[in-house]
Amino acid sequence: MNEHFLEITAQAEDIDELGHVNNAVWVRWIQDMATAHWQATAPQEYIDRYIWVVTRHEIDYRGNVNAGETVTGRTWISEPPKGARFWRNVSFAGDDGKLKVSAKTNWAIIDQTSGRPVRVPAELAELFLPEG
Repeated sequence: MNEHFLEITAQAEDIDELGHVNNAVWVRWIQDMATAHWQATAPQEYIDRYIWVVTRHEIDYRGNVNAGETVTGRTWISEPPKGARFWRNVSFAGDDGKLKVSAKTNWAIIDQTSGRPVRVPAELAELFLPEG
């Protein structure tokens, strides 16, 4: 499986009036995970040609994170694309190993020249899919 990991430490500006990471910040971190995975895996010619846009987020909040605490984000693609869309899985675990947030997000690939969605190229999809 082509997984990508990223450690993120909550900053003071990430904290809401309840004293923990704001839900909108988790959405930003999900996007940061997707972008980091794309940048680390895709060849430069694909990065130059395509951009991804989110079409749906499904997020489960399971625990709180406070300022100064670090989470380990993990993202992976578990199933082949359907046309222009991929489902991406994202999870964040605390230093204690407990799951804080999990998400399944749907992304569409856009050709930067035309500004239109295109079918995910098979050779690109293979770079992100589990081996098997």
